[in-house]
Amino acid sequence: MNAQHRKSAAPRAALKQLALCLTLAGSGLLLSAPVLAATSAKQTSAPAAPVAPKRYTIEQFMATTNIGGASFSADEKRILFHSNKTGIFNVYSIAVSGGEPVALTSSTKDSHYAVSYFPKDDRVLYTRDQGGNELNHLYVRELDGSEKDLTPGDKLKAMFMGWSGDKNSFHVATNERDPRFFDVYRYDAKTYARELVYKNETGMNVAQVSDDGRWIAFGKTNTTADSDVYLYDTKSKESKHLTPHQGVASNQPAGFDPASKRLLLTSNDGAEFARLMSYDLATGKMSELEKADWDVAYTDFSNDGRFRVTGINADASIVLKLRELGKDGVERDVALPKLPGGEIRGVQFSGSSTKMAFYVNGDRSPSNLFVYDFASKQVKQLTQSMSKEVNPEDLVDAKIVRFKSFDGLSIPSVYYQPKEASPTNKVPAVVWVHGGPGGQTMRGYSALMQYFANHGYAVLGINNRGSSGYGKSFFTADDGKHGREPLWDCIEAKTYLASTGVIDPERIGIIGGSYGGYMTLAAMAFRPEAFKVGIDIFGVSNWLRTLESIPPYWESFRQALYQEIGDPVKDKDFLIATSPLFHAKEIRKPLMVIQGANDPRVIKPESDEIVEAVKKNGVPVEYVVFDDEGHGFSKKKNNIEASGRMLQFLDKHLKTANAPK
Repeated sequence: MNAQHRKSAAPRAALKQLALCLTLAGSGLLLSAPVLAATSAKQTSAPAAPVAPKRYTIEQFMATTNIGGASFSADEKRILFHSNKTGIFNVYSIAVSGGEPVALTSSTKDSHYAVSYFPKDDRVLYTRDQGGNELNHLYVRELDGSEKDLTPGDKLKAMFMGWSGDKNSFHVATNERDPRFFDVYRYDAKTYARELVYKNETGMNVAQVSDDGRWIAFGKTNTTADSDVYLYDTKSKESKHLTPHQGVASNQPAGFDPASKRLLLTSNDGAEFARLMSYDLATGKMSELEKADWDVAYTDFSNDGRFRVTGINADASIVLKLRELGKDGVERDVALPKLPGGEIRGVQFSGSSTKMAFYVNGDRSPSNLFVYDFASKQVKQLTQSMSKEVNPEDLVDAKIVRFKSFDGLSIPSVYYQPKEASPTNKVPAVVWVHGGPGGQTMRGYSALMQYFANHGYAVLGINNRGSSGYGKSFFTADDGKHGREPLWDCIEAKTYLASTGVIDPERIGIIGGSYGGYMTLAAMAFRPEAFKVGIDIFGVSNWLRTLESIPPYWESFRQALYQEIGDPVKDKDFLIATSPLFHAKEIRKPLMVIQGANDPRVIKPESDEIVEAVKKNGVPVEYVVFDDEGHGFSKKKNNIEASGRMLQFLDKHLKTANAPK
């Protein structure tokens, strides 16, 4: 129930994406290149006489290293990032010239995530929570290696908001004063002395502070599909509504330019897809800056404004566009480095704009960190994330496929087909449901999906109605219909899988995390005949309890969430009707449930009670609880155990069930 690319930090997605960011899913909701949609069973059929690949253990798959984050040091000779090389995320620095990463933290308990080098010295900012409770604090690693908590206190959550233009200060948002709302503080970069620059008493979603510190951009959530952008002037203490509109429109702050002259925002007002708008802070003029045939997901600038990179969410991939501002004030396209085996993601620029750090990720290759020199046009790979024991040739490429649902609506999905699948060797399959509501299954490396495919299971990552990335109408098509129409899309996915000619229609299961876990439980309870097995990962079983127990810092979009799913008071009967817990007696097929004990979004009783209820039916139920996890996996050992047990469960209850003799 959280988000994984920058768009998701904005109000609409934070809301619609009660989204699960499972590292076990590992698919990375970020950037990749466009692919052609497969529209027929013939196009997705395997070659004749396919051969099974070498099988790998989950330990071999998880020996792959997950990495993320990128920040250049002040001298631009090193890059800060985080890695779970040791089994838990810690913060590292690596030379731009290459070499072994240097560990800057050495936690064995809680994951640490890189935020930023200080712009003028080698101090480092990073963040961590406590056992997965999502109450992140912001820490600084001093030059002597000691640690200081910049946001001390109990039960507070802090978020880094960026550096000032002169790099002498930075902004942080915390909910320490009122657990419901985030105030904004300016911190002195030398002394860490701070001052309150915005007291949030209206429930606005803090988005970004301009480099000159004068302006703060906010999002205001109206519904999950309708939002507005407001601008606060710290000098006059006045707020201005920038996006008055008629009808439903998602308006989201995208960021200020480095000169603090413009606020960029995305808007789908009057259109299906979001385009990039520019608001002139001096004149108040709003103009269109960029648009595409898909949603513009985000845009970001280099420190001096020379470069601007835009991500476009194009059919389960995000296509990058890089532009350079000429001396004549005109932006022109710049060719990105061409690299085999993946797509560019997560671009970050050095302070001088002479270098660019980025990740390359593909269906068969996990993210690796690269650096590019604009002057020499040389690109260098800095990391090697894939386990040396896994041959990428044994893995499979994903395909974008579409099928017609019960009412004719086209449902896009990401499909992984085992190498050995053929009309004479039909394989079992699982329908994978993403988190949300409003998340999106995207292309990119997924250790778990590849693990399943490597062991003979087809995986269909369905983007059922209500998913992001396919237009306003598709996004809102699930509102007030949870447990019904979106679920029926998953049921229709079985028909598509059977149509490929290489899937055994009698051996299809369903799996999902967070909202996808709810969809799994809903399928098992409301359509018990449809799937042979279900795996629920951190999923909602009782909407009444979940909606009443959401974290206090979700207050700014509580009402919109109620409108999307249901009000626990006004819509009690509807929520009971759509909550699997109250219909658990209908679940008759084997079920696995996975839960983090510290999960603040889907609390442990959600899983405890559905497991207890289903056991009374006399059907096989496996329950796996991790005492040191929250809403997702931050520790490799837990990821290994959960993934391995999922495959064992599928092998026992799906692969051998009704298997052809």
